[in-house]
Amino acid sequence: MKNNSRTKLPSPLLSFVPIAVLVSLLAVTIRIFAGDTLNGASQVILLTASAVCCSIAVFYCGVRWKNIETAIIGNITSVSSALLILLFIGALSGSWMVSGVIPTLIYYGTKIIHPDFFLVTTCIICALVSVMTGSSWTTIATIGIALFGIGKVQGFGEGWIAGAIISGAYFGDKVSPLSDTTVLASSVTGTPLFRHIRYMMITTVPSMLITLTVFLIVGFSHKAASSLEVNEFMGALDGAYNITLWLLPVPLIMAVLIIRKTPPVVTLFLSAMVAGIAALVFQPDLLHQISGSDTRNASSLFKGMIMTFYDSTHIETGNLALNELTATHGMSGMLNTVWLIICAMCFGGSMTASGMLTGITSVFLRFMKRTAGTVSATVASGVFLNVCTADQYLSIILTGDMFKNVYKQKGYENRLLSRTIEDGVTVTSPLIPWNTCGMTQSTVLGVATFTYLPYCFFNLISPVMSIIVAIIGYKINDERKTAA
Repeated sequence: MKNNSRTKLPSPLLSFVPIAVLVSLLAVTIRIFAGDTLNGASQVILLTASAVCCSIAVFYCGVRWKNIETAIIGNITSVSSALLILLFIGALSGSWMVSGVIPTLIYYGTKIIHPDFFLVTTCIICALVSVMTGSSWTTIATIGIALFGIGKVQGFGEGWIAGAIISGAYFGDKVSPLSDTTVLASSVTGTPLFRHIRYMMITTVPSMLITLTVFLIVGFSHKAASSLEVNEFMGALDGAYNITLWLLPVPLIMAVLIIRKTPPVVTLFLSAMVAGIAALVFQPDLLHQISGSDTRNASSLFKGMIMTFYDSTHIETGNLALNELTATHGMSGMLNTVWLIICAMCFGGSMTASGMLTGITSVFLRFMKRTAGTVSATVASGVFLNVCTADQYLSIILTGDMFKNVYKQKGYENRLLSRTIEDGVTVTSPLIPWNTCGMTQSTVLGVATFTYLPYCFFNLISPVMSIIVAIIGYKINDERKTAA
């Protein structure tokens, strides 16, 4: 009796079969279901692709079902904290909207930020907040939503606004010493954290400067909404909410929690609770409206507050565009995304256990002849793993494990691998609809991934910049020559 769980390693061509099934069925699904794709159709497609992968693994490659099941469970377990964070983000966005925190930020932000500089300012603000928090998810779910509202008031398209928000947020996520992806990439490759961050600046700063230039040019050429439309919008906002600067301590409390390095789950939970209390104080009429109770008493207020955390809320403002902007979905609005992530983890686990990821990455290894080819293959592999595993953390770990020895044999420094992983994995994760990051940002901002993808210039430029720098050979040392 053989002890090996796998009797045959799938060929690269066979390994691409589940990917082809996934992409083909998703294309058909998106065409048929359009905006309702995430309500269940995409989940079914991911499970179907997983079934195809498992069938090949069991009946052709001889992989035991127990091994596949273990890999799937391991994948789901690895994102359990992310799922909890996602639910709290839903509660946070609902409570911040109903309490008036986000409407207040939109109200004063629209007065302060000039339309010509909106996109570039948005990108810079999100970058700074993300550097301080180390989290693109928290940045987008808080200040990102407020900036999204300001952009809508000023007449910008959803794709442009989301692109500016995500570009800035992932710049910070990539270079912040507090970011889990930054720490993970440096740890997997054995690179000191700040050495890794300094080396990333070679590709990250030029990518960001190009991004800001594009947003600046587009901002100057943008035709802003008329003052009449803006005044009408602002009047409706002021009429529906109690707009007051006394609400600003709510985001300040969250900032303090972040500075004190409070765990993300605790930070999000406490921030949502503080916003709920603020809603009781400043927006009691809205809570009565949300509760739907006939009597306006303490129980009605309590019911309305609790509903802001978990349920969909629709505030009637007298302005259709503002009604859509201020509508929230709470924790329940995140359940489709949670469901999708679990199904994506099933696909990633089956691809890993079957050995198909190994078969696919062997294709990229063939192009690793020179520096440019090595970096290009690493970037391509990282992007592809983002597609297959649907999770940036798994992609970072797998890319680092696969290429660590290759880089060592070729004499490249560890920091080159750690930087390339970030350029290829971290920033591209929100561009893939079924990746945990893509699903989260799409859900939080209410913009389809393919709608904002063309405008995430930082995320699109970074992998290309990594390859360009490799071709030039700037500050890429061969340790074998140095040793000699």
